[in-house]
This record gives sequence, structure tokens and C-alpha cells, in this order.
Amino acid sequence: MDSILEVQHLTKHFGQFKAVDDVSFSIKEGEIVGLLGPNGAGKTTTIYMLLGLVTPTSGMITYFGKDFSKHRGLCLGQMNFASAYSEIQGRMTVAQNFHIYSRLYNVPDIKERTLELLDLLEVPETKDKLFWTLSSGQKTRVILAKALINKPRIILMDEPTASLDPEIAAKVVEIVRELQKKERVTILYTSHNMREVEKICDRVMFLSHGKILAEDTPLGLTKRVGGATLTLTFAGKYLTVAKYLKEKDFVHTFPRKNVVEVRLSDEQIPKALFGLSNEGVWITDVDVSKPDLEDVFLSIAKGAYEHATH
Repeated sequence: MDSILEVQHLTKHFGQFKAVDDVSFSIKEGEIVGLLGPNGAGKTTTIYMLLGLVTPTSGMITYFGKDFSKHRGLCLGQMNFASAYSEIQGRMTVAQNFHIYSRLYNVPDIKERTLELLDLLEVPETKDKLFWTLSSGQKTRVILAKALINKPRIILMDEPTASLDPEIAAKVVEIVRELQKKERVTILYTSHNMREVEKICDRVMFLSHGKILAEDTPLGLTKRVGGATLTLTFAGKYLTVAKYLKEKDFVHTFPRKNVVEVRLSDEQIPKALFGLSNEGVWITDVDVSKPDLEDVFLSIAKGAYEHATH
């Protein structure tokens, strides 16, 4: 696959503050790539530079093999942007808004394209309604539809499901995945919802203090954190369980007297289970919880991840 977007040594200074520090990455056609990180990590500044709203201090941005700084109009015509924080004209109908955006992009058959997109995003009933009268879920879907008006090759999505109810947010995530398949669109996706990112993104990049600290598939990133939490519910024999786990040097806590949480590696799980069973402990319930992107996020926020992976 060819790269749709290439970023090389992108840097942005605001006075003495380095918001983005020598960032490089590429995104291939059809990928959904997550750009994650704590507040102040440099995500918004990076997105603004990719949109041409902020001028980089140094570095190069290339869309479709074209230098963005030299072919700005050509590049912008083949990309778009969607955010839960962006709005369109509230006192105009959705169709009227789409007409204006279509004219900006020289989109033919404006009415047909509008109906096609509103059907795709499952909000055809919004066409003749004023934008400000729509619900949050409808607004989010209309904004996504607007971002597809010019049949972009890449969409930058900034927190598209922020402030939505979980049920509506899940539906939007499902729709975004379908967009990738049906429209073959490439997406750079920012979100603070780690479960959402795990579900939707093919690859994830973590920013911290303006630098990319980690880049991999969601599964690959969580494997680097390693370990698992084994939660056991057992009948009686509290002292037996405590003694066994202490002798084996398993890190453990007792949230309740008949429940123990054990932190251990995947390979140690059978050993712990069989060992307790051989001690005569009757285990009534077993739950295994493995690291997710939330754990990676917290590790990066604490500065532990970089140390753990070097």
C-alpha cells in the first residue's frame, strides 16, 4: 500500500516551549491510526499542523506524495476533518450547509451526494432541519457526513464521539469502521476512550511531551506492558491462600477475605491455580484481566512505559 500521509521530523515551538518534538510517522491507504496521549502531549498541535492551521517550526508533511507546504490547495481538496467540537451553521438546514461545502469542493450532483451521505450515516431525517435543533448524536453523524462530502482520501478525526452517550458513541464507532470499508478512506483518529481506540484502530501512536513514545497495533502495545491480574474467589482457607502466595512471591492483595487479586505473568497463571488447588483451596470463581490500552496510557502518563520498553 502507498502512504497517504508522511510526517518527517515535525517540530513546533511556541517561544521556549516545544509542543511537538521531532515527530515522524506515516499512514498507509485504508488504515485507521490512533493518535493518543495525555492532555498537553501535543496531539492538537500536531492535528492543526496537519490541517495547515499552524505552521511547523521545522519538518515536512507530505500528502499523497505531495509536499503539503507547496501543494496546499491540492492536498486540502482530497482530505477533510471531523470533530465533536466543530460545528456547521446552526441557523441553516443540514442540506443548505452541505450545499455550501459542496460548492467549496466543486462537488457535482450536490443534492444526490447529500442524500447519499445522510443515508450512509443513518440520519436522512435531518436534511431539512436546522443544525442547531439536532440532538448530539445527530450532530455528530452530520459532521461525519460533511467530512465525506468531497470523497476524501484521508479524514482527520479529533474526539468524534466526545460527550456522546455510550450507546450513541458505540454506534458512531461502528459507522466509522463501515466508512473505512465502504469508502476506503484513511483515518487519523484521536480519542481519550481507550476501548473505542482498541476496537477501531489498526495501529496506535502514543504522544507524550511532544514525542512519540510508542507505536504498534493495540495488541502489540498491551503485550509490552505484560502481565495479568488473576482474581480468585475461594471458599475458606484464607490463611492457606495467603501463605502459599507469599511463599511463591506472587504480588497479591485481598479486596475481601474470600477474594484475592494476584499480579503475575501469563505463564504463571496455571501454576498459581494448580498450586492453590493442591493446597486444598476450593476456588469458586476465576477471572483473568489482561492489560489494555488504558494501562498503556497510564504507564505513559507515569513515565513508566518508556523505561519498561528500553
